[in-house]
Amino acid sequence: MPGHFEPLPGGGAAVALDDVEISIIRSLAVQLLELIGPGPGEDASDDPLAELFAEGPSEPPKDPVLRRLFPDAYSDPEQVPDSPGQAEENREYSSEFRRYTENDLRAGKRESALAVVRTLDGLTPAGDGGAILKLSAEDSRQWLGALNDLRLAIGSRLEITDEDDTDDLYRLPDEDPRKPMVMAYLWLGGLQETLVSTLMP
Repeated sequence: MPGHFEPLPGGGAAVALDDVEISIIRSLAVQLLELIGPGPGEDASDDPLAELFAEGPSEPPKDPVLRRLFPDAYSDPEQVPDSPGQAEENREYSSEFRRYTENDLRAGKRESALAVVRTLDGLTPAGDGGAILKLSAEDSRQWLGALNDLRLAIGSRLEITDEDDTDDLYRLPDEDPRKPMVMAYLWLGGLQETLVSTLMP
C-alpha cells in the first residue's frame, strides 16, 4: 500500500490515506485497545497520588503479544544468567518493577491507540475517497507509539524475532494465510519510518 508521512510547515506530519487504509489502521487500533484492556473502572480513586502508587500485576502476561508489549525489565532472553540465584533475583526485580510500572505503561499505550481512533474518526473525506491525515507534533508522537505497538503485536503473532524472519516473510506465496498480516506489518513499518523522519530536526 502506498503512502508515507511528509513534514508539515511549522511541525507535524501529513499522509494521504484511502478508505481501506483508514479502515485497516482503525481496526488494528481497536483490536489493540481490546487486547490492552480497559482503564480504571468507576470505583477507581479520584486521588491522583493514590492512582500513581496503585499496584499493578507482578506476573508477566500470558498472551505472547502482551508479553512483547510489556516485557520483563530485568531479564534478557538472549543472555544466560551467571547462576540460578541470579535468574531468581532477576525474576524478583522484574516482578517488583512490573508491579509499579505496568499500569502506567498500559495507560500510555491505551491513550496512544485511542488517539489514533479519534483522529481517524475526525477525518474529513476527500472528494475521491480517503482523506488527508494531518497530525500535530504531539499527535505524531502518539501515532508513533501506536504504530510501534501495532507492529510489535503483529510481529509477535507472526513470530518475528529477528531480521531473518522478516526476510522469510517477504517470500511467502500469495496463498499463504499469513500474507495479509505480513503486508500490514510491512506497510505499518513504512508509515512508522516516514513518521520518525518528520520528527527529526
